[in-house]
Amino acid sequence: MKTWLGSFPSTRMRRMRRDGWSRRLARESVLTPADLIWPLFVKEGDADEAIASMPGVSRLSITRLVEHARAAEAAGIPAVAIFPVIDPSLKTPDGDLATDEDNLVCRAVRAVKKACPELGVICDVALDPFTSHGQDGLVREGYVVNDETVAVLCRQAIVQAKAGCDVIAPSDMMDGRIGAVRRALDHEGLDRVRILSYAAKYASAFYGPFRDAVGSKTALGQGDKRTYQMDPANGDEALREVALDVAEGADMVMIKPGMPYLDLVWRTRYRASTRCCARAPSAAGSTGRA
Repeated sequence: MKTWLGSFPSTRMRRMRRDGWSRRLARESVLTPADLIWPLFVKEGDADEAIASMPGVSRLSITRLVEHARAAEAAGIPAVAIFPVIDPSLKTPDGDLATDEDNLVCRAVRAVKKACPELGVICDVALDPFTSHGQDGLVREGYVVNDETVAVLCRQAIVQAKAGCDVIAPSDMMDGRIGAVRRALDHEGLDRVRILSYAAKYASAFYGPFRDAVGSKTALGQGDKRTYQMDPANGDEALREVALDVAEGADMVMIKPGMPYLDLVWRTRYRASTRCCARAPSAAGSTGRA
């Protein structure tokens, strides 16, 4: 019985592979600079600092950050993600500097947007670069508290958005933070600012280089983030996290880390294409925070 698949010899799959133009014409998946986000690490001072755990990557001054932003724009990369490296002497248990409108990340955002107004700027929202203990939230009696942390994250998101950030990217994995940040931004008249949610962020050793890059690895010491980042054994839970964040107002979602969880990237994309409850674009993240 004939099917739509056809049969040999009338159907020859190699015909479309014969020439470069026909291979390009039939190519199902295409990767271009427009699919990329460039993570950049910014520090105080003028001299670059090489990151030992990331060969070829450095912590940059604001001036050098702007140069990299211009290079990204010239290469057709649509957005950069800016991560601050905070002087340890400025870190506090509650990460107070995160909500200062003149902190390092806000000054860096203003400089990049002034030089490259059409380049997208993504900012991480979490407290770990600013806390002396390296945790993503406020610690009370040895536990990272949820709702009190979310209130601080909302203030952090607002100062970053007012500095010119185009996309707020909460990486903290606190419950309810997407809805709270969305409401806080809207209340401030920042309704055009997008939210890229680290919707399913697993507790993982893959984040070591990023923690090293921003200086939270040393502060964290022997601690971990398992009370808020996801258990690596759970897949169905990830889909619930994604659905909740989309329902709360996320414009984009991320599975983190991406490579070990390509099955969940696929499951998320499948649900997004077949169910109206999860229709946000998805991203698999090597660009995100730890």
